[in-house]
Amino acid sequence: MADLVADTDIPSATLFRIVATLELEGYLTRTDSGLFRPALSNLELGFASLRASGLVGVAGDAVSELSRRTGETANLGVLQRDRVLYLVRVRNTDLVTAHITVGSTLPATSTSMGKLLLAQLTDPELEELLDANSFATNGPNAVTGLAALMPQLNLIRERGWALQNEEVARGLRSVAAPVRDASGDVVAAVNVAVPAADHSIEWVTTDLLTEVLRTAGRISSLLGYSED
Repeated sequence: MADLVADTDIPSATLFRIVATLELEGYLTRTDSGLFRPALSNLELGFASLRASGLVGVAGDAVSELSRRTGETANLGVLQRDRVLYLVRVRNTDLVTAHITVGSTLPATSTSMGKLLLAQLTDPELEELLDANSFATNGPNAVTGLAALMPQLNLIRERGWALQNEEVARGLRSVAAPVRDASGDVVAAVNVAVPAADHSIEWVTTDLLTEVLRTAGRISSLLGYSED
């Protein structure tokens, strides 16, 4: 800590709070000797940046075309800890989430893209990642804990796609599909969000899902993924 104070010229009390926050969030770790070093969350930032830089260029046109074909709002997002980060957003309708823009994040536990991406993690990884704050949302159908979320994640693993039904906000439905890279790993998700009053779950999980799956497959192919 003394070295950090000397190197930064930040008052020790202020620097202590900064370091404590970075340690709590997983960006710094303290060794047995009392020294600090970068922790694993820094890798997550780097990987998110790499994914974002390539994905936006590859996926932008496909997401725009999806929005044009469906006449609805289409998005592409990646997992950032326990939230989904919006990398591409093409609005085509007035939604209750109109304030969401590129760079916004929402709780992964209540969004179709977020749940799809969480479903790629193991149970121990989910238990380590998610806490009570991960379930802070306003939707009437939102789950409030991991035990209630797990059946949804298991179903997503079986189906290969995710549904959100008034979980992130009242009056909003969406369906998401996985985007895979050349190795077959799920690196992002694409979805379409619609007003619940105008579109039934049956339509969302049939006609709309078909379009979302098609677009996710197209983006995956551009990233080098092949089912063969």
